[in-house]
Amino acid sequence: MPSPPHNSSTAESHSAQPVPAETNEYARKERALLLRLAHEAIESSLEHRTLDLDPPSPHLAEPRGVFTTLYLLGELRGCVGYVLPVASLYRAVAETARAAASQDVRFQPVSREEAPQLQISLSVLSPLTPIDPDRVEIGRHGLVVSLGSQRGLLLPQVPIEHHWDRLTFLEQTCRKAGLPADAWKAGATLAAFTAEVFGDPENPS
Repeated sequence: MPSPPHNSSTAESHSAQPVPAETNEYARKERALLLRLAHEAIESSLEHRTLDLDPPSPHLAEPRGVFTTLYLLGELRGCVGYVLPVASLYRAVAETARAAASQDVRFQPVSREEAPQLQISLSVLSPLTPIDPDRVEIGRHGLVVSLGSQRGLLLPQVPIEHHWDRLTFLEQTCRKAGLPADAWKAGATLAAFTAEVFGDPENPS
Protein backbone atom coordinates (compact mmCIF):
# COMPACT_ATOMS: atom_id res chain seq x y z
CA MET A 1 0.00 0.00 0.00
CA PRO A 2 1.40 3.43 -0.83
CA SER A 3 1.87 5.64 2.18
CA PRO A 4 -0.76 8.39 2.28
CA PRO A 5 1.06 11.68 1.65
CA HIS A 6 -0.40 13.82 4.40
CA ASN A 7 -0.96 13.55 8.09
CA SER A 8 -3.06 16.22 9.72
CA SER A 9 -3.68 17.07 13.35
CA THR A 10 -6.92 18.75 12.32
CA ALA A 11 -5.21 21.62 14.14
CA GLU A 12 -4.72 19.59 17.29
CA SER A 13 -8.43 19.57 18.10
CA HIS A 14 -10.03 17.01 20.37
CA SER A 15 -13.15 16.65 18.25
CA ALA A 16 -13.94 16.83 14.57
CA GLN A 17 -16.70 19.36 14.09
CA PRO A 18 -18.63 18.51 10.93
CA VAL A 19 -18.81 21.36 8.45
CA PRO A 20 -22.33 22.00 7.17
CA ALA A 21 -22.52 20.94 3.54
CA GLU A 22 -24.75 22.50 0.93
CA THR A 23 -25.81 18.99 -0.05
CA ASN A 24 -24.74 15.62 1.26
CA GLU A 25 -23.28 13.48 -1.49
CA TYR A 26 -23.20 10.32 0.60
CA ALA A 27 -26.36 8.68 1.89
CA ARG A 28 -26.66 7.52 5.49
CA LYS A 29 -26.12 3.88 4.50
CA GLU A 30 -22.99 4.79 2.54
CA ARG A 31 -21.62 6.75 5.48
CA ALA A 32 -22.26 3.85 7.86
CA LEU A 33 -20.63 1.41 5.44
CA LEU A 34 -17.50 3.56 5.10
CA LEU A 35 -17.17 4.05 8.85
CA ARG A 36 -17.55 0.31 9.43
CA LEU A 37 -14.93 -0.29 6.75
CA ALA A 38 -12.49 2.05 8.51
CA HIS A 39 -12.87 0.13 11.78
CA GLU A 40 -12.56 -3.22 10.02
CA ALA A 41 -9.45 -2.06 8.15
CA ILE A 42 -7.70 -1.21 11.42
CA GLU A 43 -8.76 -4.43 13.12
CA SER A 44 -7.79 -6.61 10.14
CA SER A 45 -4.38 -4.97 10.01
CA LEU A 46 -3.79 -5.68 13.69
CA GLU A 47 -4.91 -9.27 13.18
CA HIS A 48 -2.81 -9.70 10.02
CA ARG A 49 -5.73 -10.76 7.87
CA THR A 50 -6.79 -9.61 4.44
CA LEU A 51 -9.82 -7.47 3.72
CA ASP A 52 -11.83 -7.33 0.52
CA LEU A 53 -11.44 -3.77 -0.82
CA ASP A 54 -13.50 -4.13 -3.97
CA PRO A 55 -16.01 -1.25 -3.88
CA PRO A 56 -19.59 -2.46 -3.37
CA SER A 57 -21.10 0.22 -5.63
CA PRO A 58 -20.08 2.48 -8.55
CA HIS A 59 -20.44 5.54 -6.31
CA LEU A 60 -17.93 4.26 -3.76
CA ALA A 61 -15.64 3.17 -6.60
CA GLU A 62 -15.13 6.80 -7.66
CA PRO A 63 -11.62 8.12 -6.88
CA ARG A 64 -11.74 10.68 -4.06
CA GLY A 65 -9.37 12.23 -1.60
CA VAL A 66 -10.18 11.47 2.03
CA PHE A 67 -8.80 12.02 5.52
CA THR A 68 -9.44 9.55 8.33
CA THR A 69 -9.24 10.93 11.87
CA LEU A 70 -9.08 8.70 14.95
CA TYR A 71 -10.07 9.61 18.51
CA LEU A 72 -9.61 7.68 21.72
CA LEU A 73 -11.59 8.81 24.77
CA GLY A 74 -12.11 12.18 23.12
CA GLU A 75 -8.43 12.73 22.33
CA LEU A 76 -6.88 12.84 18.87
CA ARG A 77 -5.22 9.48 18.14
CA GLY A 78 -4.17 9.87 14.51
CA CYS A 79 -5.08 11.54 11.23
CA VAL A 80 -3.83 10.60 7.77
CA GLY A 81 -5.28 11.16 4.33
CA TYR A 82 -5.01 11.39 0.60
CA VAL A 83 -5.28 14.92 -0.75
CA LEU A 84 -5.58 13.73 -4.34
CA PRO A 85 -7.96 11.01 -5.63
CA VAL A 86 -5.39 8.23 -6.04
CA ALA A 87 -7.78 5.33 -5.39
CA SER A 88 -11.46 4.53 -5.09
CA LEU A 89 -13.03 6.14 -2.04
CA TYR A 90 -13.72 2.67 -0.63
CA ARG A 91 -10.06 1.63 -0.83
CA ALA A 92 -8.82 5.07 0.22
CA VAL A 93 -10.86 4.94 3.44
CA ALA A 94 -9.38 1.56 4.33
CA GLU A 95 -5.82 2.62 3.53
CA THR A 96 -5.98 5.94 5.38
CA ALA A 97 -7.62 4.29 8.40
CA ARG A 98 -4.79 1.78 8.62
CA ALA A 99 -2.22 4.52 8.16
CA ALA A 100 -3.83 6.77 10.79
CA ALA A 101 -3.62 3.86 13.23
CA SER A 102 -0.01 2.96 12.51
CA GLN A 103 1.85 5.63 10.48
CA ASP A 104 1.01 8.98 12.09
CA VAL A 105 4.45 9.84 13.42
CA ARG A 106 3.03 11.88 16.30
CA PHE A 107 1.60 8.78 17.98
CA GLN A 108 2.48 5.24 18.89
CA PRO A 109 0.62 2.69 16.74
CA VAL A 110 -2.88 1.83 17.90
CA SER A 111 -2.92 -1.36 19.97
CA ARG A 112 -5.37 -4.25 19.79
CA GLU A 113 -6.78 -3.14 23.13
CA GLU A 114 -7.39 0.40 21.88
CA ALA A 115 -8.90 -0.50 18.50
CA PRO A 116 -12.44 -1.34 19.74
CA GLN A 117 -12.61 1.99 21.60
CA LEU A 118 -11.68 4.19 18.63
CA GLN A 119 -14.07 6.80 17.30
CA ILE A 120 -13.60 7.63 13.63
CA SER A 121 -14.37 10.71 11.54
CA LEU A 122 -14.06 10.80 7.74
CA SER A 123 -13.54 13.91 5.63
CA VAL A 124 -14.26 13.19 1.97
CA LEU A 125 -12.62 15.85 -0.18
CA SER A 126 -13.86 17.46 -3.36
CA PRO A 127 -11.34 17.96 -6.19
CA LEU A 128 -8.80 20.75 -5.62
CA THR A 129 -9.60 24.03 -7.37
CA PRO A 130 -7.37 27.12 -7.67
CA ILE A 131 -8.81 29.97 -5.63
CA ASP A 132 -8.14 33.67 -5.10
CA PRO A 133 -7.33 34.47 -1.46
CA ASP A 134 -10.24 36.91 -1.14
CA ARG A 135 -12.70 34.17 -2.15
CA VAL A 136 -11.76 31.78 0.66
CA GLU A 137 -14.80 31.14 2.88
CA ILE A 138 -14.35 30.09 6.49
CA GLY A 139 -16.36 26.96 7.22
CA ARG A 140 -16.70 26.05 3.56
CA HIS A 141 -13.18 25.73 2.16
CA GLY A 142 -10.18 23.66 3.13
CA LEU A 143 -6.88 24.96 1.80
CA VAL A 144 -3.72 23.61 0.21
CA VAL A 145 -0.69 25.91 -0.13
CA SER A 146 2.16 24.73 -2.36
CA LEU A 147 5.55 26.13 -3.24
CA GLY A 148 8.13 23.87 -4.88
CA SER A 149 8.18 20.59 -2.98
CA GLN A 150 6.53 22.06 0.11
CA ARG A 151 2.80 21.64 0.62
CA GLY A 152 0.50 22.22 3.56
CA LEU A 153 -3.16 21.32 4.00
CA LEU A 154 -5.77 22.29 6.57
CA LEU A 155 -9.29 20.87 6.58
CA PRO A 156 -12.36 23.16 6.50
CA GLN A 157 -13.21 22.54 10.17
CA VAL A 158 -9.83 23.80 11.42
CA PRO A 159 -10.48 27.58 11.30
CA ILE A 160 -13.92 27.05 12.89
CA GLU A 161 -12.43 25.13 15.82
CA HIS A 162 -9.78 27.82 16.37
CA HIS A 163 -11.98 30.83 15.63
CA TRP A 164 -9.63 32.01 12.88
CA ASP A 165 -10.48 34.69 10.36
CA ARG A 166 -9.61 34.32 6.67
CA LEU A 167 -6.17 35.93 6.97
CA THR A 168 -5.16 33.71 9.89
CA PHE A 169 -6.37 30.63 8.01
CA LEU A 170 -4.19 31.55 5.02
CA GLU A 171 -1.19 32.19 7.25
CA GLN A 172 -1.59 28.99 9.24
CA THR A 173 -1.86 26.91 6.08
CA CYS A 174 1.40 28.42 4.89
CA ARG A 175 3.02 27.57 8.22
CA LYS A 176 1.70 24.00 7.92
CA ALA A 177 3.69 23.82 4.66
CA GLY A 178 6.83 25.06 6.41
CA LEU A 179 6.60 28.35 4.53
CA PRO A 180 6.57 31.98 5.71
CA ALA A 181 3.12 33.12 6.83
CA ASP A 182 2.81 35.47 3.86
CA ALA A 183 3.80 32.90 1.23
CA TRP A 184 0.21 32.89 -0.06
CA LYS A 185 0.88 36.35 -1.53
CA ALA A 186 4.55 35.76 -2.39
CA GLY A 187 4.58 33.04 -5.03
CA ALA A 188 2.87 30.08 -3.39
CA THR A 189 -0.02 28.34 -5.14
CA LEU A 190 -3.36 28.35 -3.34
CA ALA A 191 -6.05 25.72 -3.93
CA ALA A 192 -9.32 25.05 -2.12
CA PHE A 193 -11.58 22.10 -1.56
CA THR A 194 -14.73 21.30 0.34
CA ALA A 195 -15.21 18.28 2.57
CA GLU A 196 -18.16 16.19 3.60
CA VAL A 197 -17.42 15.27 7.21
CA PHE A 198 -19.15 12.48 9.12
CA GLY A 199 -18.30 10.20 11.98
CA ASP A 200 -19.33 7.52 14.44
CA PRO A 201 -22.53 8.00 16.47
CA GLU A 202 -20.64 9.68 19.34
CA ASN A 203 -19.19 12.04 16.71
CA PRO A 204 -22.36 12.59 14.66
CA SER A 205 -22.68 14.41 11.34
